[in-house]
Amino acid sequence: MRIARFTTGGDPRFALVDGEPGSEELVVISGDPIYMPVQPTGERIPVTDDVRFLSPVIPRSKIVGVGRNYADHAAEMGNELPVSPLLFFKPNTSVIGPDDPIVLPSWSADVHHEAELAVVIGKVTKEVTPDRALEHVFGFTVANDVTARDIQRSDDQWSRAKGFDGSCPLGPWVVPGLDVDDLAVLARVNGETKQDGRTADLVFDVPFLISYISQAFTLLPGDVILTGTPAGVGPVVHGDVVECEVEGIGVLRNPVLRRD
Repeated sequence: MRIARFTTGGDPRFALVDGEPGSEELVVISGDPIYMPVQPTGERIPVTDDVRFLSPVIPRSKIVGVGRNYADHAAEMGNELPVSPLLFFKPNTSVIGPDDPIVLPSWSADVHHEAELAVVIGKVTKEVTPDRALEHVFGFTVANDVTARDIQRSDDQWSRAKGFDGSCPLGPWVVPGLDVDDLAVLARVNGETKQDGRTADLVFDVPFLISYISQAFTLLPGDVILTGTPAGVGPVVHGDVVECEVEGIGVLRNPVLRRD
């Protein structure tokens, strides 16, 4: 099952995505599926140019990122592996959806892509054990943890480097019930593959991350966890098109724009 958030010019709505690539239809559902059971309205909408996919979730509370959670990425950045998950926040104002432009901030000259598996929380989660953690997940989507690398190096903490407007593309939809133990995580820039990793190589796996994070602060429905990025991160510049893909979910595509 794939759950999308979309608009055809009016208010955002949710739908199940039905059909094969190139011939999808949206099965419109009532309300927000994070908070109520999935109930089709009976309306079906072909996926045409009139349909605009939106970020499948706008976190009500927070986005929790996990740094250096792939050994190869930590090595390429010249860092040791953390002994426990390295956490940071991105505000919900950083979220954009599929095909929305990543607007490069004027104060950074070195912005990088970071393809990631993202976890969407579905229940209030506090001090959950790893063996029960997945019961609190609504589903999974694709994220791009866009990072101003020069600012990350110069600042003592990562809020500005990773939290600027447009630095968290999410999409194209949410997939509930996915087995995420060993999925491909890829990034392409202008069609050229830059990142090609697998979630089996996560230093800290998804159930452990949910449990660890929930010990520190309560996770709320709609909160998002970014699970880390594999090696191959690199710069994006004006005019580029970035595609982040997670096996079993889909492709998140965003153009890159620098305003004068």
